[in-house]
Amino acid sequence: MMQTETSDNSTPNVTEPRNDWYASWGKRAFDVVVGSMMSVALAPVICVSMILVAVKLGRPVFFRQRRPGLKGQPFEMVKFRSMTDGRDASGKLLPDDQRLTKFGKFLRASSVDEFPELWNVLRGEMSLIGPRPLLIQYLDRYSPEQFRRHDVRPGVTGWAQVNGRNAISWDEKFAFDLWYVDNYSLMVDLKILAMTVLKVVKPSGISAAGHATMPEFQGNEE
Repeated sequence: MMQTETSDNSTPNVTEPRNDWYASWGKRAFDVVVGSMMSVALAPVICVSMILVAVKLGRPVFFRQRRPGLKGQPFEMVKFRSMTDGRDASGKLLPDDQRLTKFGKFLRASSVDEFPELWNVLRGEMSLIGPRPLLIQYLDRYSPEQFRRHDVRPGVTGWAQVNGRNAISWDEKFAFDLWYVDNYSLMVDLKILAMTVLKVVKPSGISAAGHATMPEFQGNEE
């Protein structure tokens, strides 16, 4: 069973940078080559999805949000929108579960909503494989050990996603993320990519019990 360490130090842990070929240039080359091939192969699906999202959910077609990337530096992540803009009488957005339509659930279950992130991969802001980019406001809530998930580029898919996705706890998710940071390699990335394909064919762990996706990370208990 994987475990994460905790620390009272408010400064993120500093780890020695890896200098092997995959960390130095292989992982980025893998992202560019495989990401380019996937972009071409999935282009018809992406085009059809753009039309369907516009018809069923309206414009804008894409959901854009600033997320923390490598070393916690922010970037704009791009996905297909999967929710409506439904609001209450005061103009406030309705809860996620009330704005998530059947079509939106299909986009998430099939992971089609993630396809536009290939653009982020080709731009060098994300990797095909890595810890998922979470919300900016979580940055100040991580323990120093948890912050190490930003020692690599965030991924379109990752070790936590193929081991439970949103159905696992935050502690488990971070443990999987940190295992990946310490153990990623070409073989590990190929394994995760293959497992992701199986998860797309047979979706599971799309949401946590009682939530449209995953409950908010509130930080670590003192």
